Amino acid sequence: MATQSVFIQSNESDANRVFIFERAEDGQLSEPVVVATGGRGDGVVHLTSQGSVVLTSDRGRVLVTNAGSDEISVLSASAEPKVVSVVASGGSAPKSIAEHAGLVYVLNTGDRSLVGFRLTDESLTEVAASRRDLGADADPAQVGFTPDGRALVVTDRGENAVLVFPVAEDGSLREAHTTASAGPTPYGFTFAGGETLVVTEAFGAATGKAAASSYRVDGARAEVVTSSVGNGRSEICWAVASADGRYVFTTNFADGAVSRYGVSSRGELVLEDAVAAAAVEGEPGLRDEDLSGDGRFLYALDADGGRIFGWRVDSGVLTSVGSWNGLPTTIAGLAAS
Repeated sequence: MATQSVFIQSNESDANRVFIFERAEDGQLSEPVVVATGGRGDGVVHLTSQGSVVLTSDRGRVLVTNAGSDEISVLSASAEPKVVSVVASGGSAPKSIAEHAGLVYVLNTGDRSLVGFRLTDESLTEVAASRRDLGADADPAQVGFTPDGRALVVTDRGENAVLVFPVAEDGSLREAHTTASAGPTPYGFTFAGGETLVVTEAFGAATGKAAASSYRVDGARAEVVTSSVGNGRSEICWAVASADGRYVFTTNFADGAVSRYGVSSRGELVLEDAVAAAAVEGEPGLRDEDLSGDGRFLYALDADGGRIFGWRVDSGVLTSVGSWNGLPTTIAGLAAS
């Protein structure tokens, strides 16, 4: 497999698998190579999976959560992809994972915990004293590092909060700073250039209430810049930013739309197009998304249809390059190289 690929997980309860699609120069995807992760998914349709499949910062490996067997799989992203390691996640029901310069943190949603690891060529080694319990009332959605790796961010739907944990030199986490979410049900997030954090807000799945907010993350604090910019859609969950930080694309699960937000140099957020693209307009199922490594293509899962949709990206404008079907409806997570 070349460096241009799309990776998703099946999340099947008997044996989790990764589907690996090679990407052509025009954005078309090949028939997938399928690799067993060595773990099990939970078999649940619509896995809450922001960051359940991620590429490492060196683009050489893929990290996959196995929510059913409480494990993390490490795959090589080489010409012949294979599993190189499967390790316990340090908790239960891992559904999101983040990596920066070899430091990895796993979000376990069953016991509501964070656990840190060091990534080597062959495996993950747990960081001493890295475990952080998030509390009995937490409902964590995603974990991710700030671009400089100095802090770890978690969105908490249960407490309607954004948590920022400073990262110590030994890889452990210091006490979190908690910021009240600008809108209810903070879900997926992305960094749009430097310190600007953009968080989606599902508003309790209320029809037509989907929104996103921006924050400035300075050290261990997140301060609201723009509050709850609605797009008139429903059940917004996932977000990804263009490499230049000018645009953020969000997927709306309930109605199949991809929305485009603009981000200013000061971190201000504005809705540019509520329906910049759509899988099938008005039909539910659009979920996990990612931009290709060169920023030229956006891919997203339509779980209900068992499909991947792709669009060419040109100065924020999305143009369809096709869709690819025949996938299990338990599919979750998407990473593109």
